[in-house]
Amino acid sequence: MSTVALLPPRKQPKEESITAWALAARGGDAEAVEHFVRALHPDVRRYVTFLGADPQSAEDLAQDTFLRALSSLHRFEGRSSARTWLLTIARRAVIDGIRHNSARPRLSDAADWEAAVERNQPRDLPGFDDGVVLAELLDALPDDRREAFVLTQMLGLPYAEAALVTGCPIGTVRSRVARARVSLVQWLGEADDT
Repeated sequence: MSTVALLPPRKQPKEESITAWALAARGGDAEAVEHFVRALHPDVRRYVTFLGADPQSAEDLAQDTFLRALSSLHRFEGRSSARTWLLTIARRAVIDGIRHNSARPRLSDAADWEAAVERNQPRDLPGFDDGVVLAELLDALPDDRREAFVLTQMLGLPYAEAALVTGCPIGTVRSRVARARVSLVQWLGEADDT
């Protein structure tokens, strides 16, 4: 029986430390800015990727998120965790990116752009195949369920913070995660049966 192991959230600096770095960065501490960005960059990148950004633009969206956050850091008061605050900014950056891209379609100058994309994808990474399967399964989820699942199960946000990021009640986040799990388990079972 082959299953895709859902990756546990990686070990994170404590929320208090991240929020303290953000508050210190607000005061002009350059070292705190570096700690803040390094601590949250992987989560922001993963989040914007799973919200629908193509892999090529995910890094641009992550950088845009940090530019927006750092320019508005003076308004961060620490009422929520810095991670929650930053992921809310990331969500807005993705929405703005989608709006921008839908207004201006991209043109490819490559004759066979699909082959070019395939050639540029890393293939020799450990767990690559499982990662592809997981990404495909997550892509099959409705957007709201995928977002709630990624925030809570992959990025490790508490349900209350995920509710703040998505702007919906905590019960709705719990329901979306539960339905996402049911769908993923069902699809994995169907894949094992074939």
